[in-house]
Amino acid sequence: AEALARHTVKNVKYEITMLEETMQRMNPNMAAIAEWRMKDAEFKVKQSELDAATERRDGVRAKHDALRKQRLDEFMAGFSVISMRLKEMYQMITLGGDAELELVDSLDPFSEGIVFSVRPPKKSWKNISNLSGGEKTLSSLSLVFALHHYRPTPLYVMDEIDAALDFKNVSIVANYIKERTKDAQFIIISLRNNMFELADRLVGIYKTHHCTKSVTINPAMLAAHLPAPAAAAEVAAS
Repeated sequence: AEALARHTVKNVKYEITMLEETMQRMNPNMAAIAEWRMKDAEFKVKQSELDAATERRDGVRAKHDALRKQRLDEFMAGFSVISMRLKEMYQMITLGGDAELELVDSLDPFSEGIVFSVRPPKKSWKNISNLSGGEKTLSSLSLVFALHHYRPTPLYVMDEIDAALDFKNVSIVANYIKERTKDAQFIIISLRNNMFELADRLVGIYKTHHCTKSVTINPAMLAAHLPAPAAAAEVAAS
């Protein structure tokens, strides 16, 4: 009763007046609610765009990681096969040597590269850069043949690969190319008869009267038209 007695009509009107004066002095921005709603809607749109961009980024990153792993797996598989074939090729060509490919950084093989080392017969291990001309040729050819075994190439052009080789090694390389690489075509520039005598076609380049000319020979067809050695001897005797 005492509390109700204090809240007379006069007192209530006074309090209302005071509150109205306080609100007028505060001068509230009644458009703030509408502006907040507009900003909130913009935020939700931007948030949705961010979520979509993040999802796309994560998808591209996952694809990138998968491709990097695929590249590493395929490289290591090929590296293993090529390394093994390189050993076989070098041992066959040199009749007892050894060769190996070694990753500089086994954790990241694409960062530092590969070291190519060989051990010629009855010699110590050497980096390919420290070999003689003939040894470099045999090492390089071994790697080419190993790569050909892993992923054959239809055409090879080789310029005087036998220039620094002795007679025995020229014959070994020539016979390997003749017998083991029938799925590829080799164009070899050579001045060594035990190399070009095994060719399926011979193209001779010569110069007369300051003019360069060429002649093409089919050795198999030429041999078929030549008389046999015994017959030629009988003709010469008569």
